[in-house]
Amino acid sequence: MASRLRKFGITAVSAAIGAGFVTWALDQKPPAYTVSSEAKAPPKRKSTLPPRTEQVKAIQSGQDYDVLIIGGGATGAGCALDSVTRGLKTALIEMDDFASGTSSRSTKLIHGGVRYLQKAILGLDYEQYRMVKEALEERANMLESAPHLAHPLPIMLPVYQWWQVPYYWVGIKCYDLVAGGRNVKSSYLLSKKEALELFPMLKKEKLCGAIVYYDGQQDDARMALAVALTAARHGATVCNHTEVTQLIKKPDENGNQVLCGAKCRDVITGKEFTVKAKCIINATGPFTDSIRKMDDPSVKSICCPSSGTHIVLPGYYSPEQMGLLDPSTSDGRVIFFLPWQRQTIAGTTDTPCEVTRTPAPTDDEINFILTEIKHYLNADVDVRRGDVLSAWTGIRPLVSDPNKDDTQSLARNHIVHVSKSKLITIAGGKWTTYRAMAEHTIDAAIKACNLKPERPESVTHLMKIEGGQGWTPTMYIRLVQDFGLECEVAQHLAKTYGDRAFAVAKMASLTGKRWPIIGNKIHPEFPYIDAEIKYGVREYAMNAVDMIARRLRLAFLNAQAASEALPAIVDIMGEELKWSKDEKEKQIKKARDFLNLEMGQQASTKTRDLALDLTNDEVSMYTKRFSLIDKDKKGFVSINDIRRALKVCNQAQPLLSFICKLNFMSSYFCWLF
Repeated sequence: MASRLRKFGITAVSAAIGAGFVTWALDQKPPAYTVSSEAKAPPKRKSTLPPRTEQVKAIQSGQDYDVLIIGGGATGAGCALDSVTRGLKTALIEMDDFASGTSSRSTKLIHGGVRYLQKAILGLDYEQYRMVKEALEERANMLESAPHLAHPLPIMLPVYQWWQVPYYWVGIKCYDLVAGGRNVKSSYLLSKKEALELFPMLKKEKLCGAIVYYDGQQDDARMALAVALTAARHGATVCNHTEVTQLIKKPDENGNQVLCGAKCRDVITGKEFTVKAKCIINATGPFTDSIRKMDDPSVKSICCPSSGTHIVLPGYYSPEQMGLLDPSTSDGRVIFFLPWQRQTIAGTTDTPCEVTRTPAPTDDEINFILTEIKHYLNADVDVRRGDVLSAWTGIRPLVSDPNKDDTQSLARNHIVHVSKSKLITIAGGKWTTYRAMAEHTIDAAIKACNLKPERPESVTHLMKIEGGQGWTPTMYIRLVQDFGLECEVAQHLAKTYGDRAFAVAKMASLTGKRWPIIGNKIHPEFPYIDAEIKYGVREYAMNAVDMIARRLRLAFLNAQAASEALPAIVDIMGEELKWSKDEKEKQIKKARDFLNLEMGQQASTKTRDLALDLTNDEVSMYTKRFSLIDKDKKGFVSINDIRRALKVCNQAQPLLSFICKLNFMSSYFCWLF
């Protein structure tokens, strides 16, 4: 025991000294993102957001652009903002919706990476240290540039062996030390009693104490969309639902074939057109290799996709303002257990996968997460499979660096690669460093393609993004007082839209009640209101999935609730986009297919095989009764269906009793009876 204690004591002290020395050495250099005095101020934003029709018309007009960015995730949107604010004529296209891929399926954390720092210090890995240092710098940037979408979040690291207390404490203090003056808040140590007061769901047995450190949390899809909208307000042409079908080349002055544009297709209308550009940037995440091979079919693949699954549980599984970190799962991965939007997120897994546009969680991945979090929760907390409200999978695009001869090992940080034809590829990296990744990419593009920006250096450092300029923590009070919104709805609007919340509130319809005066909810359990659907269309939402998954986060929070709200959502979108009755039905079907496959609803509704002995007459009778309840023809009944049926149908109660006897209903319905 003494030798073990001595070993960990030496390791802890060495880690602290090493981290302190390296941090001091790095801090002697000039700040990484200082804008030179030669740089001009960025252009003023447009007071109104250009409508999508105007954006589509511009990109199909045949005009020449300096930069064409392929990919509308966090990195692509960041590149568009960096490029346009330097004075380059910029266009961005995305084959689906903004942040429809990996950028909307993250753990929602803004972090430097505690485990990466541990590896950096113990392994004396300077490259990994710099990666953490950069991420911590960008963490502070995101919290300041989007205060309405990002906030500090305390995360608890429970300790169940006494000798780990000083070990983890020193490691977390090193994390604070590396962040330096950009640290969010200082970490602190908790006794067992204090830990259980803050996180009462925690397992008590053998608990020695806990360490709390701070990272940031965000609404990832909303953040990516806000960056893209900010680029649009600065003059960039941004178009979702537009795909590249071919890259166009021409000979340069030396006779080399270089890119000069791309053939594209409007996914909504099917119209094909050509976009001319001096520089093309590949920011497609998991689809990096598909664009690289479109440029050069002989090029080797560099992307090694890995799927990360998250699940959403009810909010009562975690405190409202305290996350949990499991540093050592059975497969070596770190699992987070975090409050988000009044629910609880748990994840993530790490499994090699194929690149697909429709990644779906599996039962094995969901059950693995449930099993792991049980190890840290009190035995009184029964973690049930039926409590999974939603589940999703994101594809993490790990890459090998094509700039190096040894391409076998995966790059820990992002890479920027320039092909022979001047295709600029930005790959790898993490959500937190999207701004720095964009800056490095545009720097490389300017050099490789001989672009002439008005401002030679990036000006996005601490630039407020859409909604952040006039936001204050108490802004929601004005929304309540001036518009008569419910307090919970006002808080949601302020945290989602920032200073644009007033524009949303002006579009809200009257409730016909004494209070709230305006703001009809689209689902009784969530603060989303009808005005957000109309406003979402103005933010370039083109189908029902765009709305429920990214303009609203309902699909990610509760797939069942999203399905229940779909008819009302599609009706409002139909009025805005002039949909026919057939189109509305198609939108509902596509959205429910999305919920079933990609949001885990299909997996969560699986039932065990039952031996049923029913006559043909009984089958016919129960089928008719079921149809009376399932008026939307979903193939299942929700709690709202049941409430409606009990009011209007005398045959509903016998059918409900029958369903309960057969255990067809999910656990959260059964409490009703």
